[in-house]
Amino acid sequence: MTGVGGPAGLVLAGGKSRRMGGGEKSLRVLDGVPMIARVIERLAPQVDALAISANADPALYASLGVEVLPDLRPGHAGPLAGIATGLDWASRRAGHSHLVTVATDAPFLPRDLVARFVAAAAPGRPVLARSASGDHPIFGLWPLGLRGDLEAWLASSPTMKVFAWVNRLDPVWCDFEPEVEGGPDPFFNANTPEDLAVAEAHLGRGV
Repeated sequence: MTGVGGPAGLVLAGGKSRRMGGGEKSLRVLDGVPMIARVIERLAPQVDALAISANADPALYASLGVEVLPDLRPGHAGPLAGIATGLDWASRRAGHSHLVTVATDAPFLPRDLVARFVAAAAPGRPVLARSASGDHPIFGLWPLGLRGDLEAWLASSPTMKVFAWVNRLDPVWCDFEPEVEGGPDPFFNANTPEDLAVAEAHLGRGV
């Protein structure tokens, strides 16, 4: 991990995995390794502290050696609840001004994600990822000062859609390309068994 003062990192693993057939999607094995372990391997060197957002039994993640944060707000409110929990966690730690969030089903996320987010940062505005496949607001750099705004949104808004909240915040969009020519989109997400097979094929080619 980086030196003290870098952003804190959060892997969002709280989804219900319906399209994967249930269970903990993050623990599905990809080329012999749990998918979340691949995400952590890429993110951990980029951040000063790291946690997992998950509502499952924390013991399931014990082998990863990373703190597990259940949602502070009950009811499975989706990614925004995980981001809010992460902002609360990072705010209680000394030395952080931002939180970086990533999805647990993105085994090819950029190894320079945080550096490029930080380079694009503007005061008070989130920095969000974009690639050829579209906008990816789950992958973001969030100023900790947004914590109160998000908590108020979760308490009063009729929608928990990530875009509905972030579009109010004038986000900065940061563009990313595949790590290697002909490689997968950097935010390829494995939502189904078929997606896992595609990811396995990419890994088999040394991506």
